[in-house]
Amino acid sequence: MSADSLFNRRHVQRHFGRAAKSYVAAAALQKEVEARLLEQTEYLQNPPRRILDVGAGPGRAAGLLKKRWPKAEVVAMDLALPMLAQVPQHTRFWRPVRRVCADALHLPFIDGSFDLVFSSLCLQWVHPLPSALQELRRVLSPGGMLAFSTFGPDTLLELRSCYQQLDLPAPISPFAALQQVGDGLQGAGFRKTVVDRELYTLQYADVRALMAELQAIGATDARRERAKGLMGRQRWQALNAAYPRHAHGIDSSWEVINAMAFRPMQDAPPAEDGVVAVIDAARIPRRHR
Repeated sequence: MSADSLFNRRHVQRHFGRAAKSYVAAAALQKEVEARLLEQTEYLQNPPRRILDVGAGPGRAAGLLKKRWPKAEVVAMDLALPMLAQVPQHTRFWRPVRRVCADALHLPFIDGSFDLVFSSLCLQWVHPLPSALQELRRVLSPGGMLAFSTFGPDTLLELRSCYQQLDLPAPISPFAALQQVGDGLQGAGFRKTVVDRELYTLQYADVRALMAELQAIGATDARRERAKGLMGRQRWQALNAAYPRHAHGIDSSWEVINAMAFRPMQDAPPAEDGVVAVIDAARIPRRHR
């Protein structure tokens, strides 16, 4: 991974590797987002011959894609090898899914390899995003479709605010905003781009329950410049006191950005001055769940 990456590749790999066995049981939101993203693949006019699932995790989506298109070759790709070891549990032996351990910034596939690239809640761990989108477009065949979801900046907003109140460094990664995602897609050469966002609100008993879930799904701080050290008792008490509560516990916001785009049959020349498109994020509606 390049030196200008926000994340430490080994940390990302280790965190998700450790979460491989607990991920499916804890990832309720991820399952819902994945299901909605799978619905977008119905816009494909022709059955894909080859499908790539980037950040496939335990392979749940890869198995469903193979079930939908049994004649297609489906490749489940993930940075964490222990995640890929779980794939056979979520697929069928008579519908085999290939497994590849690789980095989304350096895909080990030739140009134009896939008719569909699918990625659910993975790209927030890949930086810089424009480079990742260019790489995804590279492996798409002309006319091929990209469908992905990623977390937006309103994710874990309450937790981030608590750390700010306490003047403590928040162990939360920055997430690309909707306009950055849209601009990145246009800049990478995608066309027929559709981007929207949804805001989910999840409830937890307390802050420790929220933190335990983040650890169970591998979503812990993997930044190169992350704060060192463990949370002491006093900091835990202060964090719990600062977090807004209600009768049923606490709420946590999760902003999900969904995107669908196509590689054009013929790539257009770059626009003058590098300006491709300007998207007004305020005009894009937000759905609450």
